[in-house]
Amino acid sequence: MNQPGKLDRALGLREATALNMIDMVGVGPFIVIPLVIKDMGGPQSLLAWGVGAVLALIDGCVWAELGAAMPEAGGSYVYLREAYGPAKWGRLLSFLVIWQTIFQAPLVIASGAIGFAEYLAYLMPLGYYSQKAVAGAVVIALAILLYRRITSIGKISMLLWIGVFGTILWLIAAGVTHFHPALAFRYPAHAWSLNWLFFAALGSATVQTIYTYWGYYNVCFLGGEIRQPERNIPRAIFLSIIAIAILYLAMQTCILGVVPWQEAQHSEFIVSLFFQRIYGPHAAQFATMLILWIAFASLFSATLGYSRIPYAAALDGNFFSVFGRVHPTKHFPHVSLLTLCAVAFIFSLSFRLETVITAIAAMRILVQFVGQAVGVILLRRRWPSGRLPFKMWLFPIPAGIAIILWLALFAATGRRMLFGLFAILAGVIVFLIRSKQSNRWPFAEATE
Repeated sequence: MNQPGKLDRALGLREATALNMIDMVGVGPFIVIPLVIKDMGGPQSLLAWGVGAVLALIDGCVWAELGAAMPEAGGSYVYLREAYGPAKWGRLLSFLVIWQTIFQAPLVIASGAIGFAEYLAYLMPLGYYSQKAVAGAVVIALAILLYRRITSIGKISMLLWIGVFGTILWLIAAGVTHFHPALAFRYPAHAWSLNWLFFAALGSATVQTIYTYWGYYNVCFLGGEIRQPERNIPRAIFLSIIAIAILYLAMQTCILGVVPWQEAQHSEFIVSLFFQRIYGPHAAQFATMLILWIAFASLFSATLGYSRIPYAAALDGNFFSVFGRVHPTKHFPHVSLLTLCAVAFIFSLSFRLETVITAIAAMRILVQFVGQAVGVILLRRRWPSGRLPFKMWLFPIPAGIAIILWLALFAATGRRMLFGLFAILAGVIVFLIRSKQSNRWPFAEATE
């Protein structure tokens, strides 16, 4: 695995779990906490965090089974190709993954960079163009820091992980010692009226919370660089989801016990306000710097994982061959990394954060999440038991529930679902044009 053109299997369970967790805990939860409270209209917003965790665990079963069976770079690209057949429908769906990745992955990176710049405004006044300049600089810094061997990446990830969880544990400890139950659970009238308005609000709030859980599958994109992947990939997925769910619920509860929800729902810097109420302005400034550390750590992990998808597609002959190039001495897909960062740089200068978050959800749900949940059912029927080193519990119930919940969440994206459908349609058209030019399925007989 040390030959030029190959990836190094150098990440163990500790590094894989750390990369997953710092991907999940970016600036996202600190930005969407007010949005979730506003959607739900009170402390019942905790339910949206719980629903997001349940959905992540259910979908995590799908990723764990697929990741353990196919531990290769690219994750979803490989899974959909094999589940639906590499010569026919698998070609189309795997192409749609790479098609979406070219837009959606830079959107994810850009959303974190924009969030970083917006939160930096707590420490210093930044105009619109200054915020955009900071967001662009963050993307450039990511490219520079990730341009190295995977062994160095693993060491950096552990350093970033320490800062991430030190910050969250400090927040929870401060909240527990200054907690006011009457404040945290002061529900408005009719808060638990289980009518269609309640579930519509819950769906909208869950779109925000699932965004903060995304990243539990990052280890799957790095499958070709994980040691003992049949064991470490499932373990990293479930360990990261459970740990982050506990931290999110504790963090949201602590904030509600210090800052009234009526005020919290309108705060742009909710965590900074939280520490200011307890310890004063200097502590709030220090906490803001730690949040920026968290935001950068998450971007670091996400960018690393996404850069492996175009690489995998290029090796498969389903994307431009230049993306399959590996650095001759550092052994990582440098063309793929630099291209995604370049597109993310442009997006970070162009969009608003809330628009980016919903657009990301709309683009990914149908092909990647619903497609994989259906795909794992197909693989169970086609593959012998020995090819599946990890099998989800109570199959096929988790996969079926995941399909239903993802479709409901897609509907909750509202008008943004049209954006997702348009992206898929455009990808299908490009796929058909490429297939016609190369005389491949569906314009020529496919051979499995």
